[in-house]
Amino acid sequence: MKQTTHFSPFTVDCRRGRVTFHRPAVMGILNATDDSFYDGGRYNTPEALLAHARQLLDQGADILDLGVMSSRPGAAMLSPERESEKLTPLVRLLRSQLPDAIISVDTCHSLPAAKAVEAGADIINDISGGQIDPDMFATVASLRVPYILMHMRGTPATMQLPENTRYDDIVDDLTHYFEQRLDRLSQLGVRDVWLDPGLGFAKTVEQNHQLLHRLPQLISRFPDRPMLVALSNKSMVTKPLTDLNLECGASTLPFPDSELGTLVLNTVALTGGASLLRVHTPRPARLAIQLLNIQTEKS
Repeated sequence: MKQTTHFSPFTVDCRRGRVTFHRPAVMGILNATDDSFYDGGRYNTPEALLAHARQLLDQGADILDLGVMSSRPGAAMLSPERESEKLTPLVRLLRSQLPDAIISVDTCHSLPAAKAVEAGADIINDISGGQIDPDMFATVASLRVPYILMHMRGTPATMQLPENTRYDDIVDDLTHYFEQRLDRLSQLGVRDVWLDPGLGFAKTVEQNHQLLHRLPQLISRFPDRPMLVALSNKSMVTKPLTDLNLECGASTLPFPDSELGTLVLNTVALTGGASLLRVHTPRPARLAIQLLNIQTEKS
């Protein structure tokens, strides 16, 4: 399968120096939450979290993305102070035990973002695109770290309301959203910005699949920005598979099915030009990248 959009190498400035990726990168999801939709409560002790971080790296994760607040639909948000109290010690633990790891923090608040970078984080991953905390963009500018700008409307509690899932043209609307925010970030001096179309956030299952299908079109409008795709085990994977299982007489979705479905759609994302994949299980993503690179080299 040939990539429809050319992959452009990108760099990340982190604690260990400048790292250049000549292939798509894998971001391993590291949840320290009690209510994550996928693995809530499994890694809510420092020892379990550190063991899982090592496992993600062993499976081929290039970046660890640490979050302490669930962003599943309907989730309640922590206060910035409480989020920082939970996040900062974990960043410090990871940095001390995994000194060469590239650490991203999944937060939409400027206080925990700043405290996390001070503790050793390398990247800020903001699902709200600066909408929830008006100080986030200025904080990112002062911290001078890479920033992941995601598309979302509303908050996790309101993002699936009908008014937040209406689009005239989903690619045009996302283009306008990103252009506005990139302009504001540029005015503040922020240059290292990655984009995330926000699959699963303020979008129906059908809209998620439409957006994934049109990913090359969106990427072509921002050719100098790495595009992160995060669909791992989300409803755009599980809902169609659950419907298929019901058609076949099964009432539940076996766990491996969601992982296989994630692999299939991540492969679609890679052929569409994604620069990064955010996943719960890194190894399948790394295998897909390896095999697609071989095919690209042969073409």
